[in-house]
Amino acid sequence: MKEAIVYKGPKVLIKDSPIPIPEPDQVVTKVVVSGSNPKDWKRPENGGEGVNQGDDIAGVVHTVGSNVVEFKPGDRVAAFHQMMAPCGSYAEYAVSWDHATFHIPKKTSFEEAATIPLAAMTAAFGLFQRLNLPTPWHPTLTPIPLIIYGAAAAVGSYAIQLAQQANIHPLICVAGNGIPHVESLIDQSKGDVVLDYREGDRELVRNLKAAVEKAGGKVEYALDAVSDHGSYVNICEVLDHKTGKITLVLPGKEYNDIPSSIEKSSTTVGSAQIGTDTDPWQKKTGMQTGNEEFAMAFFRYFSRGLQKGFFKGHPYQVVPGGLGGVEKALGDLKGGRASAVKFVFRIGETEGVAE
Repeated sequence: MKEAIVYKGPKVLIKDSPIPIPEPDQVVTKVVVSGSNPKDWKRPENGGEGVNQGDDIAGVVHTVGSNVVEFKPGDRVAAFHQMMAPCGSYAEYAVSWDHATFHIPKKTSFEEAATIPLAAMTAAFGLFQRLNLPTPWHPTLTPIPLIIYGAAAAVGSYAIQLAQQANIHPLICVAGNGIPHVESLIDQSKGDVVLDYREGDRELVRNLKAAVEKAGGKVEYALDAVSDHGSYVNICEVLDHKTGKITLVLPGKEYNDIPSSIEKSSTTVGSAQIGTDTDPWQKKTGMQTGNEEFAMAFFRYFSRGLQKGFFKGHPYQVVPGGLGGVEKALGDLKGGRASAVKFVFRIGETEGVAE
């Protein structure tokens, strides 16, 4: 099979690799469409050997491991590939654990499905495992103001959807070029607003303070889907300094500018996989259940939402050339040339791949 290996630059090499064989709890999917994420260019910047960085799988089940009972060959699925493990989604065939694989309805395109796994699960972890906000199946009955910074990007947009399904309002969203997309998601009748960071930090903080005042004068929760360029500094200007909680999505940063009185946490989607979970509940509790079970439940929630119509994928742009387009797309992500869209790749368009 054809497989794309990503190196620092980003540079991409397409090579021939064997079709993977699943372990007992794994699913091998024939990839129809692969999604992409900013981490796909960021991780190789640290150097080291090249890796198939693709983690967003959408396609048809090829084969399953001996313990898998929920999926069979021919099923339409999407899946979250375990980051940095072999056999990612930048290939004709990719591997996922069964708990991180979910069915997609016939009405959902593979392109739409490929925008979901990593970004939507990041949003779910941030809201419900890190900020401990009410879940969609136990929605709040009282207002809970929430700041979502970077609301037009995929993680922020999924956070809007999931927060709304938990009846969390008002949402105080921050975006730039993608403001029209955010406006299509929020519910202004419940006090949701979107603020423009392009007006500069001083004006943004002024507008944040006005939005907080309108929301009741106190905001205790923030999901920072940017976690860079002073985003969290702006948030902390208005987040309650006694009871405030902020969760951030870029690992490896100290965030020393955040006041010690504000509870900060790191949202890493690797928590969905036991092999990349840096803080497993099993270690804390001695029990067998933890973040994997959370991920399994929410992936199936996404599937039901797609079927019932209360959940949808992120806007996408198909990059021509299949795997041949990965290098350009990652370069565009690195250069900030994507706003409110996910780049996706139709693997069948790759040179040398038979449809």
